[in-house]
Amino acid sequence: MASYGQTLRRGLPRRPGGDPWPPAGDAPVEAVGAVTTAPAVAETVEPPVAPAGVDESIAAAPADVSTSVPATAAGAAASRADAGGRAVRRGLPRVPGGEPWPPASAAAAAVATVAAPAVAKTPADEPVVPAVDAAPKSETPATTVRTAAATTAGSGSALRRGLPRVPGGDPWPPAGFAPAAVVADDIVVETVGVAPEPAVQESAVAAVPAASIDVSTPLPFTRTVWQGAAARRFEAEQRAGVKLTTPEPQRHGPFTKLQWAGAVIVGGGGLLFAAGMAVLIVRWLLSTQWGVDFLAAYPGEYHLPEGAPVGFPAWLGWQHFFNVFLMVLIIRSGLQVRTEKRPTAFWTPRKNPKGKISLNLWFHQSLDILWLVNGVIFVVLLFVSGQWMRVIPTSWEVFPNAVSAVLQYISLDWPTENGWANYNSIQQIAYFVTIFIAAPVAAITGFRMSGMWPKNAKGLSKAYPIEWARAVHFPTMLYFVAFIAVHVFLVFATGALRNLNHMYAAQGSVDPNAYADNWTGFWFFVASLVVIVAAWIAARPLTLAPIARLFGNVSGR
Repeated sequence: MASYGQTLRRGLPRRPGGDPWPPAGDAPVEAVGAVTTAPAVAETVEPPVAPAGVDESIAAAPADVSTSVPATAAGAAASRADAGGRAVRRGLPRVPGGEPWPPASAAAAAVATVAAPAVAKTPADEPVVPAVDAAPKSETPATTVRTAAATTAGSGSALRRGLPRVPGGDPWPPAGFAPAAVVADDIVVETVGVAPEPAVQESAVAAVPAASIDVSTPLPFTRTVWQGAAARRFEAEQRAGVKLTTPEPQRHGPFTKLQWAGAVIVGGGGLLFAAGMAVLIVRWLLSTQWGVDFLAAYPGEYHLPEGAPVGFPAWLGWQHFFNVFLMVLIIRSGLQVRTEKRPTAFWTPRKNPKGKISLNLWFHQSLDILWLVNGVIFVVLLFVSGQWMRVIPTSWEVFPNAVSAVLQYISLDWPTENGWANYNSIQQIAYFVTIFIAAPVAAITGFRMSGMWPKNAKGLSKAYPIEWARAVHFPTMLYFVAFIAVHVFLVFATGALRNLNHMYAAQGSVDPNAYADNWTGFWFFVASLVVIVAAWIAARPLTLAPIARLFGNVSGR
């Protein structure tokens, strides 16, 4: 191994993804004047490639003093700058994106004289520069073996400075700094530690192992942040070993019971305030000259055509009760179908085993069919008896009279009610919309969503998508709920006994004050409520299953 005739050992590549260095076939030039007396000679090892932005001398410095440097390495290093003026080999750039170091104009000046027989010169003949602060610190100080010639930095020669230890700082070590050298025989072992601060004294820097740093004491800063209530409860639970946190309150829809109560109180207060303001504004408006003239011209109703009937026949009272009965059960069953996740029972038609639906849906559709049949009978009787003139507007005066009736209701000075002879205009419009618009819309959208819709009519299904039916059917149901609520309120607020006699007992008079003390209509109304409540309670799978079996098969799954 002492002869240079053998192939040079190749090391790591000088750039990522490159070939090993030096290139294949290169051989070191024999050192001139190098005297070697050591009995054992080691191969020259190429230093590892340094990362971008780090001095090559840092990466080239050996990290373990146990690695012996042979004497022939000094000759090999000295031969790099021969007498012929050969340029110094250039390494990696010192800054990201910079030129290779040293510059191209630098001359080769690296001649070393080996005086002691067992002293060798390392490939990196410059002082070791500590890594940038971002690099992890070693727990043991970096120990470097140097030749006696390297101590010239302490004998007056300036020490080569490397990269700064902090971003934006001065090169390290500081100007005029020289490491303390301890000479033992002919080998100089210099210990350079990593200082905690950039500015250090010109002496040996002792490395502080990371394991010796005390991290148990908090930093000496004033505390400005504290744990929240949840974190404190969690710590108390961990110490006690039990769950102390209050359980999450049960929600009903988007809110809890307490939140619903707050929403009702706040919302109700807001509505009362808005209603009070509306009453004050409308009363002031009707007290002006414009308001007085408007009420005189449009009292809230117009005269019906000649030949319009007066009063209500008995069949109309029966139709009124049956409509209320069916509408209440239809709304209840429709909400059950909309909210049920897993039906308790199913109904299957005998002629179509694939048409299985839930029992609640069968009940809802059956009520719809009865309601439609009753509605057709009701409309036919309206036109046969002439009662249509009471619910279908026959003059354009219906619109200003409707505005007048609304203003009178808002002002709390309500118009005189005498439905036995004539409805006011807002009542007439509401009945017309309910009978001839809302009811057909509910029937058409319900039919589209039902199993009776033809499955093979692709063109018809494309022209009338089921999504449209679903988007309209539920708001129509909400309209019926609002209509029933307002209708019942006005019946009791504008003369309950008189109005109930009109609707349930078919008793009335042109005189608005007649039959004020007659309770016949009231007891008919109570009886109808008992029937409706009983049907509401009985509308359960146990009661519906025997009736559904008459028209198909009922199963639990």
